[in-house]
Formats: sequence, structure tokens, C-alpha cells
Amino acid sequence: QVQLVESGGGLVQPGGSLRLSCAASGFSFSIYAMSWARQVPGKGLEWVSSITGGGGGTSYADSVKGRFAISRDNSKNTLYLQMNNLNPGDTAIYYCRKHVSDRLLERIYDYGGQGTQVTVSS
Repeated sequence: QVQLVESGGGLVQPGGSLRLSCAASGFSFSIYAMSWARQVPGKGLEWVSSITGGGGGTSYADSVKGRFAISRDNSKNTLYLQMNNLNPGDTAIYYCRKHVSDRLLERIYDYGGQGTQVTVSS
């Protein structure tokens, strides 16, 4: 069965950095695009970033462009999100999500993880 397990969240001061990981299993990881999304309690899920199966294509929400970097290691079946220059507006639960295809802009998902909490506060 498909499993996506996020890790790496925590409490960080404004201006700090975190790297999130998403360990994937139960499917052919390298042939599917993957995304990160985030959610603040009481608000809707916000798309953050996507990456193609081979890692050659990426896209970012304007709110994180230039500060976040998505990557993947297909040999380890792991998705990453490097987050730099964090601000309190980045506080949320972060989820990794599996696309149904390798098309970067086709944000249709069939699986997601349980999420990891990121809190940016002084």
C-alpha cells in the first residue's frame, strides 16, 4: 500500500531554515510528480511546490519562491523541501502529496501523508 511519511518539522525562529522529508513506499516513486502543500488550522490547503518524477521540472507558489527548494532522491524514494528565510506566515502543517501522473501542472493527487508541523516564532 502507498505510504507517505513526512518528517523534519519543528520550531524555528524567523529567518531560520528547516528541511522537510517525505519517505515514500508502495509505488514506483520515480515516475510520479510530487508536491508539498500546507495548511493552517481553519484554512484551506495551500499548494507550495511540485516536482516532476525525474526531478528536472519544478514549480513554486509565489509566496515561497526564492526561499524554498523542492528536490527528490529517487534512489531513496524520498522527497524534500528545503525552507530558508522562514517567517511566521510559513507556520502550518506541511503535507507531501502524490500526483496521479508525472505532469507537473496537473495537480491531481491520490495520496497524501499525515503532515509535519512547522512553527516559525521567536
